Amino acid sequence: MLTIYDSNRSRFCDGVSRRNFLKIGALGLGGLALPQLLQAESQMGIRRSHKAVIMIFLPGGPSHQDIFDLKMDAPKEIRGEFKPISTKVPGIQICEHLPKLAALTDKLTIIRSMVGAIDDHNAFQCLTGRISRNQPPGGWPCLGSVVSKIQGPANKYVPPFVGLSPKMGHVPWSDAGMPGFLGVAHAPFKPDGAGKADMVLNGVTLDRLADRKNLLVSFDKFRRDVDASGMMEGLDSFNEQAFGLLTSSKLLEALDIEKEDPKVRAMYGKGDPKNRDDGGPKLMEHMLIARRLVEAGSRCVTLAFSRWDHHGDNFGALRQDLPLLDQGVSALVKDIYARGLDKDVSVVVWGEFGRTPTINKDGGRDHWPRVSCAALFGGGMKCGQVIGATDRLGGEAVERPVYFGEVFATLYQNLGIDVSKVTVRDLTGRPQYLVDGYQPMRELVG
Repeated sequence: MLTIYDSNRSRFCDGVSRRNFLKIGALGLGGLALPQLLQAESQMGIRRSHKAVIMIFLPGGPSHQDIFDLKMDAPKEIRGEFKPISTKVPGIQICEHLPKLAALTDKLTIIRSMVGAIDDHNAFQCLTGRISRNQPPGGWPCLGSVVSKIQGPANKYVPPFVGLSPKMGHVPWSDAGMPGFLGVAHAPFKPDGAGKADMVLNGVTLDRLADRKNLLVSFDKFRRDVDASGMMEGLDSFNEQAFGLLTSSKLLEALDIEKEDPKVRAMYGKGDPKNRDDGGPKLMEHMLIARRLVEAGSRCVTLAFSRWDHHGDNFGALRQDLPLLDQGVSALVKDIYARGLDKDVSVVVWGEFGRTPTINKDGGRDHWPRVSCAALFGGGMKCGQVIGATDRLGGEAVERPVYFGEVFATLYQNLGIDVSKVTVRDLTGRPQYLVDGYQPMRELVG
């Protein structure tokens, strides 16, 4: 373990106390390749303004017909135990356990007709917009990795892509986003990840750190000479930025919610870090951290909230979790608008699939990839609407089916990336479009 001290052994050079110095995770000491430190590519169809995306993944597949698409005309064994409530937008109703969001529907878009999912318990489709089958060599990169590659850091001391998804028993739910064929350089920075012990920098002064930097440059030159893949190319300049990050307080301050207004912290609430069964920490404060990160300069932040795989006691579990989700997401909506970020920060809330119309013998709902739901806000999108509809039983999309790729095309456009022009090269050098032929949703961006 390593910790950087300055000569007075109490504070860092930028005034940050050693007690509060960030324990940097997910850094490899040899090479020090950080996703936020890789060079951005200049490509046609890219605007360089600082836009951002926050992705809130609901692991396990939330039951759409108990949250945003209640079916009161369906038989008892389908409609469930909850009642709908009216919202701020006339004609839109959502679950009674979401009263805070009901008061903010003028700032939300609810999609009731997400289609194209597969029956696979992971975050892959929600992070990439693609299914996990038939991937190219290296695999499809997630949105955060694509943005890291194309746009690079907005602030050299803040990672462009941060993954907050906590560790869970079912590991695929913990996926914060994979870089795929773009390589580990564009993987998410994980402040709570397993790699955080790699570099705590205990006992190394700033002078000694400079010596270590020079040594790493020498090592990297040798590694580049013997590395046929070219992955080490250009690391001298990236190392320079890496050491700048380690001695800056910008990232630390973004992650430290103790610095936030107590009233704002109370608005988000405090979650439960414990896993239930195979996953599901309930960390509303991650939503606050996500806002702080994008405000500081991150371009994409991913997080996962609770566990929604309710094959049994669906309604008992939702009675516990929906009020927490309601508080956390509504706080994020209010906060983004209050801070003037509503034109720049896009937020999407969704899970990997929906749940069966029929309630099973254990009072639960099983996997149903044929239709699911999502909520979006911010990003300058047109809000105060519902897109799509399902049939009377909530089992099929009957109006405006929406594909994951369409949502991704919309998010990319909000970030200033034209999906009809911009490509990234895979491991064979072949240019790949960011989505498979989908265009931004006209209902959201015109």
